[in-house]
Amino acid sequence: MVRGDEAAYRTFYRCYFDRLSRYLLVVTAGNEDAAREALQGAFTRVVRHIKLFTDEKVFWSWLTVLARSALFDHTRKRRRYFAFLDRLSREPRAECFPQAVDDQKLETMLSQGLIQLPAEDQRLLEWKYTDGRSVRSIADELQTTDKAVESRLSRIRRKLKDIILTELSHEEPL
Repeated sequence: MVRGDEAAYRTFYRCYFDRLSRYLLVVTAGNEDAAREALQGAFTRVVRHIKLFTDEKVFWSWLTVLARSALFDHTRKRRRYFAFLDRLSREPRAECFPQAVDDQKLETMLSQGLIQLPAEDQRLLEWKYTDGRSVRSIADELQTTDKAVESRLSRIRRKLKDIILTELSHEEPL
């Protein structure tokens, strides 16, 4: 397995899957979902961190450490997720806009915002969103990288968003 031999991994899997699965079921007090997630995480860690062992007992100890570590990571991730959902449900809903804005008004603000952008930014947005060109073709046209085009598009969208939000903040309440 250290050398990337797939047959060795299959042998390892066949020999240790059931044993490690039972071990995790005991550790999780019968929680099959948690045991399954931890088992998957443990096998992923084995592939990433496999090393040479001369003693089967030491190897098994190493496997159980990987399995418990994967279980703890999974449990921590679930706790953070549920804590986030709890916080989200307790917070008052924030509105995206200070007041209701109809689609026509937003389109007008978007058009006015686009006019405020430099010509090269307008052209880039037109290529991407009106013409439907790919980032790759835009990068080729500008003789730059895909990442540079994506970054530039992101900055332009942020600028446009700020222009529209500023305009909305100056709107009269309904």
